[in-house]
Amino acid sequence: MSFQFQEVFPAERTAAINVAIETAFGGAKLEDVNLLTGGLSTAPVYKLTVDNRPYVMKLDVLHVAATVDLSEKVALAAQAGIAPALLYRNVESGITISDFVENKPIRSIFTGEVLADRLAGAVKKIHAVPYTIPGDDLKATIDHILTGFRQTNILSGEIPDECLRRYAEVREIYPWQDTDKVFSHNDLNPSNILCDGQDIWVIDWNTAFVNDRYVDLAGVANFFIHMPEQEAVFLKAYFGDELDEYKKARFYVMRQISRIIYALMMLHLAAKAKPADYKHDQDVAGVLLRDVGPAIGAGKLSLATYEGQFMYGKALMHEAVQQMRTARFEASLAMLKG
Repeated sequence: MSFQFQEVFPAERTAAINVAIETAFGGAKLEDVNLLTGGLSTAPVYKLTVDNRPYVMKLDVLHVAATVDLSEKVALAAQAGIAPALLYRNVESGITISDFVENKPIRSIFTGEVLADRLAGAVKKIHAVPYTIPGDDLKATIDHILTGFRQTNILSGEIPDECLRRYAEVREIYPWQDTDKVFSHNDLNPSNILCDGQDIWVIDWNTAFVNDRYVDLAGVANFFIHMPEQEAVFLKAYFGDELDEYKKARFYVMRQISRIIYALMMLHLAAKAKPADYKHDQDVAGVLLRDVGPAIGAGKLSLATYEGQFMYGKALMHEAVQQMRTARFEASLAMLKG
């Protein structure tokens, strides 16, 4: 690796990076390096160009990499054909090098029910990965997130109060202890779902572990599945002949749980990013997901900023409350309770 590129990387990791690049590419010339941005992960990710071909190098946080083999999940997902091909992995250094996916907006490649079908297929690939290490208890994790939200005092009022009150009811009914769990990505937001024009690829596997299958299903649906016809295709493509009313009910309830989780996480980030002496706008009723989502997609709002995080958090919370007021939600809760 030439000196000009060494200056791009953290000095304390240069030696390990040299080994990784030499092992992955041998004598091939490293032509360019760019730091990739846009995600919320603290792990630096670089685009490498070697012999006119792009690759991705990720540097996981060293103290995490030393205790958990994060690369094992990436390797298994790559073998399953759902993560980009892996060229190099080293547990001690926390470095992985993978193929780079020239991403095309997935909604421009697949639309409507075809998109629903392809996304269901991608989730099935993830859930078939033979990884067996469980993560933290889901209910306890949400309790922890709720505690953090309450401590921030960032948002109060009728809708936040109703959201937490309705979630308390869900908390007592949802079958958290169901032992039917699968390897789950746990953060299937659009920035982690790539499309090369033909196939769907999933990246950023740090938060993946064995979990409730409905977490991934609900996460994907909340970002991509918006019409009843799409939902029907999505669930049928995933469950096949095993689809029944119980599964539909559990899926719908988890969609609201997922919205609440993302809302609280966004609001927590906003609380940390809030400008000094800036008073939060407590209005939630006037913030709609159908307005905020497209604004983020168009680049008018950024999730890397206080304003974007705060608006998105409020929009998700409002949407969850609207859905939890419906007859379908009440019927779904009754189905789970029964």
